[in-house]
Amino acid sequence: MQEKKVIPYSKLVVVHILIGVVVFFIPVFSKLYAAIIALFGFYMVIKNRNANNESLYFAGYIVGAEVFLRMTEGNFGEQYAKYVVMGSLILGMFYRGFSKSAYPYWIFLLLLIPGVILGTFSLNFDTNIRKAITFNIIGPVCLAISAIYCYRRRITLSGLMNIVHAMAFPIVTTVTYLFLYTPSIKDVVTDTQSNFETSGGFGPNQVSTILGLGIFLFFAKVVVMSPGRKARFVDILLLVLVTFRGIVTFSRGGVIAGGIMIFLLLVVLMLFANSRAKSKIISFVVTSIVLLIGIWTYSSVQTGGLIDKRYANQDARGRVKESKLTGREKLIEAELKMFLDNPITGIGVGKNKEYREEMTGIEAASHNEISRMLAEHGLLGVICLLILLITPVVLYLDNRQHIFLLSFVVFWLLTINHAAMRLAAPAFVYALSLLKVSIVEKPAVHRE
Repeated sequence: MQEKKVIPYSKLVVVHILIGVVVFFIPVFSKLYAAIIALFGFYMVIKNRNANNESLYFAGYIVGAEVFLRMTEGNFGEQYAKYVVMGSLILGMFYRGFSKSAYPYWIFLLLLIPGVILGTFSLNFDTNIRKAITFNIIGPVCLAISAIYCYRRRITLSGLMNIVHAMAFPIVTTVTYLFLYTPSIKDVVTDTQSNFETSGGFGPNQVSTILGLGIFLFFAKVVVMSPGRKARFVDILLLVLVTFRGIVTFSRGGVIAGGIMIFLLLVVLMLFANSRAKSKIISFVVTSIVLLIGIWTYSSVQTGGLIDKRYANQDARGRVKESKLTGREKLIEAELKMFLDNPITGIGVGKNKEYREEMTGIEAASHNEISRMLAEHGLLGVICLLILLITPVVLYLDNRQHIFLLSFVVFWLLTINHAAMRLAAPAFVYALSLLKVSIVEKPAVHRE
């Protein structure tokens, strides 16, 4: 059997740096990049009949690329990444099936339907009903399909790390573009608000989310399985750059989520590692703390100390802000009142924006998926959330080799509290927690 040629890791990193450079100088190339991702991804799934989980690698890659495509207007529609993820995984299930035990997520899907029907009849006549419902329901649907594909699907740790690689490569492209877009942080930071200029002209919340995920991905690669010493050095360098650009978005949610994911990974590794592995982990943790101090100090210097005030919840003059959630408390309170007023059925998918404007006169979104689910789906939303929270925990009892499980679930939970499900990332990463992971690949005795 002829051995497949593997492209060196450093060359793949260089390719993704070049993509960021080309798109910065030739913006139209972003559309071409988006099209190539989809065409090549679907081609590989069909060609190999998803024999090696090509669907997961393809979906992981588009998840990592979504923010870059959005900030450079490469998306074919706002929900492009979610549709590609769902299409990839549905195609993968067509070839390789799915677990019959995935019924919790079929129930989850069914429980979303009443809210959609109610929203169709309750939205105002002048509202674009299709757009309003799609915007709010596409994230949960993407999560359900991703979960059904991943539920108890067997994969080795090396296979899971390949998915980590797939998500990480486009984040290299994103960071490259950010450095080109704002090479001087000092020139664009004037206060402690989330900064669009340091976020590539795009939403800092979403950029912070994907960079926070990137911080975890590169850290995990270094600690768990970097392909060689040279690759480990490259990953450490990328970890430093991604962390710096994540911090200077001035959007805290994604960076904090990445830090908590790393903490949980370290706890799991320390619990199950042998003494030799523990000493290596501890030495890298010490190195990481030194690097973090250096990154934070540099960030503080570049922002004139404003980043310190941002994380201390202060304004540019050093005064503590009244709101710790940038004013979202009132929006969340409004959604909880909607739930209490309509506890059984909720108010219907997409209706919360209109309802909130009637109640408070505010049009802004809370970006909190939990309060939105309660408001729009009522009691059925409570059941949906319980399914999402309880199922991975139950699976973990028989899936202790899945060292990323807790980190992935926490990423989903923290992200939907500050960025809802505007990106495909929380849906897909949550689903990865449902994979059945084995450290060592066992020889196949029979085909399942």
